[in-house]
Amino acid sequence: MQIILLEKIRNLGDLGDQVTVKPGFGRNFLIPKGKAVRATPENKTRFEAERAERERRQQDQLKAAQARGAQLQGATVQLVRKASEEGRIFGSVGTSDIAEAMTAAGFELAKSEIDLPEGPLKTVGDHPIQVSLHPEVTATIIVSVVAEA
Repeated sequence: MQIILLEKIRNLGDLGDQVTVKPGFGRNFLIPKGKAVRATPENKTRFEAERAERERRQQDQLKAAQARGAQLQGATVQLVRKASEEGRIFGSVGTSDIAEAMTAAGFELAKSEIDLPEGPLKTVGDHPIQVSLHPEVTATIIVSVVAEA
């Protein structure tokens, strides 16, 4: 399926790129979320007419994400959980727990922006976590999991 990207998408392309994707990915994710349109002649001409406005909007989003990234870089949040003597916590700390703690600490962060490639945190200690604020902007926060006294 040929589509035109309406914004930069990591590992796929930039604004205005015409790419081929699997039909289900285009039909079920990209098009309904407003990230792409089908590559028809009508959509190509409409996109070219709106291109300058979309590029300006994307630059504004990038600047806002860079400002948030500078604010979040190196921020630390502490979570208290019950833990065993070996340092394993009962349960786990997931993206929603981290997002709630960051919001309570005064940082605006959505759980979809948090990357946990090894899955939820299950041990006591300091864990560096990558936060993806924009396809071009990432920041590192420190999540400190502390055993309950």
